[in-house]
Amino acid sequence: MKTTTLTLKKLKGQRPIVAVTAYDVITARYAAEAGVDVILVGDSVGDNLLGFDSTVPVTLDMIAHHTAAVARAHTDALVAADVPFGEAHFDFERVLASCQRLMQQAGAEAVKIEGGARIAPLIARLTAAGVPVWGHIGLEPQQVRVLGRYRKFGVEAAEAERLLADALALEKAGCFALLLEMTEANLARTITETVKIPTVGIGSGADCDGQILVCTDLLGLAPGAMPSFAHAFASVGEETKKGFAAYTMAVRERKFPK
Repeated sequence: MKTTTLTLKKLKGQRPIVAVTAYDVITARYAAEAGVDVILVGDSVGDNLLGFDSTVPVTLDMIAHHTAAVARAHTDALVAADVPFGEAHFDFERVLASCQRLMQQAGAEAVKIEGGARIAPLIARLTAAGVPVWGHIGLEPQQVRVLGRYRKFGVEAAEAERLLADALALEKAGCFALLLEMTEANLARTITETVKIPTVGIGSGADCDGQILVCTDLLGLAPGAMPSFAHAFASVGEETKKGFAAYTMAVRERKFPK
């Protein structure tokens, strides 16, 4: 059965939501066959696939390109696309046009936007226009140049209070779900218990309504150290190296082709 924003909302309190990132048709098909509920074409494509050191250089063109690839998998998972760096802070007409492009041309079924109460009025206008919006609070990777580093959010009482207010503002604006990134676990639980829409966590403890991981992390494809909250459920990177090495040896020893 096709996952929609409505079916995701109904999962709250019923069973955990499973979400992953994917950036190509092959990964999207494998993820969907495994039964994941949501595939996010994240701007994490920048630092996980395209060689950038953050998500900041990722453009709308890049997101649209990778979203179209994932959409061509024609899966039952809900396909969401990130609105990349800076886009959500232009005037409404431009933001709506960007979302139109991601949905009408690239095939996204929803968009994800970073930011809390300060962009809630924009999100309310987008949802009124028919754009399903997945809110994103806690660590906002697009703010890394301002922050100077990645860190946990909501540890201090004032920041925790602000994040709870952000969550409520985004729910009121019409978001169908919230992504809580690097949010202190007790606060993530409080937000999850307070809002009526699902929360999906990454690095935010075990009490969210669902979890999301970057596909390269969970497949063991990420070079170097993984984030502390991530876990490799496979060793695809090692198997890939073995495959390339076996091919190289077979060609050089004239064993392939036979």
